[in-house]
Amino acid sequence: MHRLQNKTCVITGAARGIGRAIAARFHDEGAIVIATDIDETLGPATAIAIGCRFERLDVREEADWDRLARLVPRADVVVNNAGVTGFEDGPVPHDPEHASLADWRAVHRVNLDGTFLGCRYAIRAMKGAGTGSIINISSRSGLVGIPGAAAYASSKAAIRNHSKTVALYCAQQGWKIRCNSIHPAAILTPIWDPMLGTGPDREARMQALVADTPLKRFGMPDEVAAVAVTLASDEATYVTGTEINIDGGLLAGSAASPG
Repeated sequence: MHRLQNKTCVITGAARGIGRAIAARFHDEGAIVIATDIDETLGPATAIAIGCRFERLDVREEADWDRLARLVPRADVVVNNAGVTGFEDGPVPHDPEHASLADWRAVHRVNLDGTFLGCRYAIRAMKGAGTGSIINISSRSGLVGIPGAAAYASSKAAIRNHSKTVALYCAQQGWKIRCNSIHPAAILTPIWDPMLGTGPDREARMQALVADTPLKRFGMPDEVAAVAVTLASDEATYVTGTEINIDGGLLAGSAASPG
C-alpha cells in the first residue's frame, strides 16, 4: 500500500540522517518528495539516490522560504527536521553559565526560527485545500533538562510547545491541518560520529551511551521515519497537537526490578 500516494511532501534537513530516512520512506510510500537542505553537494546526491526533487533551503532565511513558496506553492505534508546541536564545529561551552549569547542564538536560529518559518510556510501552503500534516522534529532533550546543551534543549522544548500552538490555531480556523511533534532520543545518525569514533572501541562507546535506555540500543533513522509516515498519512486525521517519543523507553522510568 502507498499510504502517501501523490501527496506533496516537503522535508527540511533531508541530506542525511533522520531527514534522509524520512524522505526515502515517504518516496517509497508514493509521495512526491521535495528534499531540502543547505548542503548543495550532499543534498542533490541524496535526492538522486532516493529519486526525488532537491531544493536548496537555509531554514534560517525568510527569503529562502519565500523562494520555496514560489516553487512549491502547495504542500500536503511539511516535515521541519533541520536542526543543529551547536557542537558541529567542535566542543564549545553550552552550559547555562558559560554559553555565549552568540552560540545560544545560533542554535535557536536554526532549530526554533527554522521551525517557526517552516510552520508558517506550511500553513500558507495548506490552507487553500484546508488540510495537511505538519510534523516537527523535536527531541527527548526538549522534554528534560540537558546541562551541557542548554541551547539545544531550550530550542527543542520550544518546538514542542509551538507545535501545539500551531495545532490549536489551525483547528480554530476550521482547517483540517494537523501539527504534531516527534521526540527522538539517541538515534544513530552521523551526528554521533565525533563522539563514537571509528576505532575498535566504537561498540563499547555506543553501549555506554545507551546504558540508561531500557532497550539498551540506539534507535535507527528508519524507526523515526515510520512514525512520520503514520502522522503524514490519512490514518492519523484525528491526531493533532500531540507528541510522540521515540526513545527506547528512556522517559518511561526505570526498567530495574524492585529490590
